Amino acid sequence: MSHRALLLVDLQNDFCAGGALAVTEGDSTIDVANRLIAWCNAREDAVVASQDWHPANHGSFASQHHVAPFTQGELDGLVQTFWPDHCVQQTPGAELHPLLNQKAIDAVFHKGENPRIDSYSAFFDNGHRQKTELDAWLRHHEIRALIVMGLATDYCVKFTVLDALKLGYNVSVITDGCRGVNIQTQDSTLAFMEMSVAGATLYTLADWEETQP
Repeated sequence: MSHRALLLVDLQNDFCAGGALAVTEGDSTIDVANRLIAWCNAREDAVVASQDWHPANHGSFASQHHVAPFTQGELDGLVQTFWPDHCVQQTPGAELHPLLNQKAIDAVFHKGENPRIDSYSAFFDNGHRQKTELDAWLRHHEIRALIVMGLATDYCVKFTVLDALKLGYNVSVITDGCRGVNIQTQDSTLAFMEMSVAGATLYTLADWEETQP
């Protein structure tokens, strides 16, 4: 195994066509993911994935507060968007997309299990009060560089990338492997800018394949 890993963020049914929180063109990320998986396998890079894994009573769900989805509020002392119920544990919506080459994934890390706080990042909850097992796994395998893509650009991808940079990883983001919620039209564009300013390198898949040995 090399010192690099592909990190696939939340490529789950509920974020794709027909899902409870479907992202526009979310399904188009799966082909990009499978190409990157094949590319990484050929170079003995690790492949890992995060998976939103909410209990049915998660506090980020609009249904728990009797408000309309996408209403802004507060959860556990933090600003919160209240979402449609999504990625509920043990439901089809929480499963990884069926066309994703799941057999090639070395490890999957659940997030968002605590009903009292949301967890956009694959590394921490939104208050940085608890960590997932992802960082420990990467360090155990001496991973120092990450290739990140997934759903959604302006939430889980962005916060995963920002946390990875703070943890000291070298981070590359495959932009055409990401799609955003875009509650505001420019949210994904601004998210890519924020990731770049923080130290991530942005590539299209074609550029990545051309620039890597």
